[in-house]
Amino acid sequence: MAKKQVMRKIELPLVDLLENKRKIDLLSNEKPFIIPEYIKGNLKHQLRPYQNQALVNLDWTQRQPLADYQYNQLLFNMATGSGKTDVLAALILYLYTEFTYHNFLFVVNTNAVVAKTYDNLLNTASPKYLFSQPLTIHGQRIELRSVTRFPSTPEDGVIYLRLTTIQTLANELNTPRENGLTYDDLEKQKLIILADEAHHFSAGTKSKEDQKERSWEYVLDRIRQANKHNRQFEFTATLDLQNEAIYQKYRQKIVYRYDLSRFIYQGYSKRVYRLQANNDDENKMLNAVLLSQYRKRIANELKIPDFKPVILFKSNKIAVSKDARATFLSMISQLNITDLTDFLKHQQSTSHSQALKQAYDYWLSQDLGTAIVELKRDFQTMNTINVNDSAKEGILGDLNNLHNLNTLESSDNPFRVIFAVAKLSEGWDVLNLYDIVRIGEQSTTLNQTNSEAQLIGRGARYNSFVYQGENSYTRRFDNQNPKYQLLESLYYHTINDPKYLDNLKKSLDKMDLPVEDDSDFDVFETNVKPSFKHSKVYQQGNLYYNEVEPVPDKEFNCLDRYGVNTTTMAEVNLVESTWETNYNAVAIEKDSLTETRFLFKFRDAVILVKKAFSRNKFYRFNSLKQYIPTLVSLNEFMTDDNWLGNIRLYARVSNGSPALNRKQQLKAVEQYLTFVQKQIINNYQRQRGTKRFIPVPIKSLIRDYQKKVAKHFNKSVSEMILPYSMKNKPWFVFEEAIVDKLEKSLVDLIGAFVDRLSQKYSQIYLFRIDERNTNFKLHQFKGQTTHYVGFMPDFILYLQNKDFCYQIYIEPKGTQLLDQDQWKQELLESIRPENIELVGENDQVKLYGVKFFTYNDGRNVEKEIENLT
Repeated sequence: MAKKQVMRKIELPLVDLLENKRKIDLLSNEKPFIIPEYIKGNLKHQLRPYQNQALVNLDWTQRQPLADYQYNQLLFNMATGSGKTDVLAALILYLYTEFTYHNFLFVVNTNAVVAKTYDNLLNTASPKYLFSQPLTIHGQRIELRSVTRFPSTPEDGVIYLRLTTIQTLANELNTPRENGLTYDDLEKQKLIILADEAHHFSAGTKSKEDQKERSWEYVLDRIRQANKHNRQFEFTATLDLQNEAIYQKYRQKIVYRYDLSRFIYQGYSKRVYRLQANNDDENKMLNAVLLSQYRKRIANELKIPDFKPVILFKSNKIAVSKDARATFLSMISQLNITDLTDFLKHQQSTSHSQALKQAYDYWLSQDLGTAIVELKRDFQTMNTINVNDSAKEGILGDLNNLHNLNTLESSDNPFRVIFAVAKLSEGWDVLNLYDIVRIGEQSTTLNQTNSEAQLIGRGARYNSFVYQGENSYTRRFDNQNPKYQLLESLYYHTINDPKYLDNLKKSLDKMDLPVEDDSDFDVFETNVKPSFKHSKVYQQGNLYYNEVEPVPDKEFNCLDRYGVNTTTMAEVNLVESTWETNYNAVAIEKDSLTETRFLFKFRDAVILVKKAFSRNKFYRFNSLKQYIPTLVSLNEFMTDDNWLGNIRLYARVSNGSPALNRKQQLKAVEQYLTFVQKQIINNYQRQRGTKRFIPVPIKSLIRDYQKKVAKHFNKSVSEMILPYSMKNKPWFVFEEAIVDKLEKSLVDLIGAFVDRLSQKYSQIYLFRIDERNTNFKLHQFKGQTTHYVGFMPDFILYLQNKDFCYQIYIEPKGTQLLDQDQWKQELLESIRPENIELVGENDQVKLYGVKFFTYNDGRNVEKEIENLT
């Protein structure tokens, strides 16, 4: 129970305030702080939207009247790899220009990070240098100058940077010496403290017994307090808000939060997969080498320059790491065609990894003699490095290795393999790490898997590479050929040990790091038929979707506009009965075992509704107002006929159940409000459909695609997605139909219909529109708009002769979804030549939508198509 209470306390008032302000600014079209040109023009990297938002949030705090007291210590809690150092560099320019700060004290807990940051901020010759050259602001040249003491009178156009470890700084301030920094110096001028890896500076907060690190925290507090204009801006990806002391320290100080799962979801990192197997170390090594070299070959195929994937072999002991390197080099030197062929065939027959199966299939189709020469060249001794990280600083503790490890992406850096006793490794910015392999497996504690999870998070950083002449900082192959996705995926090779995997999962969950099991999915791939690609329809034809237009706020004036019908009964399901049947038994008609009971109108149960509102943050006025701009008050939302007031709530319960008590009634209200919340969020859009249908080239929509399907499917057999060969069916444009049973029945229906259609049409094609391959969507345009989100029809039937071209939108739908998706059918049926304006076409092109297709063509879609055409 104690843990749950702590979890409920994690509310971050400043984060919430700034997020609400952002949404209100968007809705009101107010202009927030715009990132100035002096930042954009002086940084090598273009700031990403979330980095821009971090600066916008900071700007708001620093312009508040009480900023010197209320916002003089702030923290940026941003995911590993999300570019905190870019934000830090932008802050330096911003604070110098907007508030005339000349003095910046960068402090961290390891020399390795100091060295890395020196390259980022001061070493103009480093490939990691973050600023453009020359650096100019408003026409004036700006110098970034490294200092040990800040001058009493700063020069115009100079930004002074002192980079140091907290240990060195504490010793220097507490034991004054000649030419050293003193507290007296720090009182005379305002300065900015930039505290990186800031979780280390809260050890005293967490544990009063740790007097050494507590003193570090005290040192920073004293510096910040030496001058009322001083600021302390902290950066960390690791913030334990479950610790009550840490939570209390930072709850009002987190100015921006960007977690790892959001970072990965938005495409700024590699995808992360876990490969678990019972292979010995040597087999795991060879698997990693084959997968890595397969990636390199894929990059060569795509003409990606200087693509060099790196492997990290991670051990728990230095001796094990050294032995692993010797084993690896011996394995590479002794590779021969016979052994490699046997290995590939055996692994191919036993592996459940999609990635490794791709690699095995590829290598078995290649000249293995040439492949072995290539492997021996790329993985020779001089291209491997063993990093002894017995030092406290981790794998960057030896500064002799710092350059090698922090320039691994460079084309003149030869290293493909790293052997290390890998710790957290803060400051390691390697981007082209694609495989992490555990060597010398043994039982692992939760603390050790926490460290592994942090290492995986660092390895997940996106490797930006040039493809088709363009660079990208987000994934671009998510919806394309699975082999290309290997260029944007990190694989963590580990053992198949339940206890270890349980600990690792806990550690990954704690970091909010989503990791996929590579063996849980089948990936089905299909290509557009070459015969169709050569057709005139593919080369010159168009498909059509309707344009959108802005929606005025005044139109969001009732729940009906959000797709919530306030005139019919609202029903929630509170049935708690369980039925037991044989697997092949006829389904029980559950309606015969349940009944529906009227509870109340919402306006007559205000106390219950208020209670439900208090348990859901969405139903606070500031939150609702973001989605309902016309709303005046919460009371209006609860009682007015346009909103909840007139809605009659019913509950479905088991026959003979006693009257619902207050707790059950509250559950019913909460369940219905969850539905309403979803409708409001999904349907508050700033755009709606119009009757203007515009063309998009068929060849840009109909492309090769792949679909990832879970192996352990927990739905009915009819919903299972499988590939079906369509090679002898010229009317289907893909070589396979990757569809579920319902969709397959539609494909079969069209196939049986083709002979009759061919009597009137020379060109007959059925297009499968895959949502991961395109953003092709239709939007409501006729009558009152109740759903502002668009939807993508699954199929388009294309019929053409010398007189007409018909395009018919078809959507298969399971009977369980007919009611809730009725608006989609109404949209389809509104697509008629007389209702729409077809841009750039003559009357020969006719667009139609038809009723939902159900099993056995229960709605006579075939007959409808025949009548329309």
